[in-house]
Amino acid sequence: MSAARGTLLARAEAVLEEWVRARGETPTQDTVETFRLLALHRQGARGVPSFNACRETCREIAYHYNLLEESGDGKPRLMMEMLVRHLELFVRGKMEVEGLGDFCCASRPVREKSLLEERTDG
Repeated sequence: MSAARGTLLARAEAVLEEWVRARGETPTQDTVETFRLLALHRQGARGVPSFNACRETCREIAYHYNLLEESGDGKPRLMMEMLVRHLELFVRGKMEVEGLGDFCCASRPVREKSLLEERTDG
């Protein structure tokens, strides 16, 4: 099971590394509370207040990583998978649409753009 939790944590770190690189920085190797993920989030949020919206998602990923060490599988793994996917969608959406992320699940600008395009095409 440690391989699955390690893989999920690596995916979460990779998406934050992508965000940091897109901002022209080198991803940190530091840790916060023993997690590089939390240090990457801190680095990525500097100067971008709306990026703090995914802070709790990163903390929940770290929490479920620790739960998996003790429980092995089941609900903590499923929850960690969903949290990592949520983080990936948030960060990639934020990179695509300026202003996305005032709230963690704020996909409204994406939906509105999509609806507008549908109306003008049809």
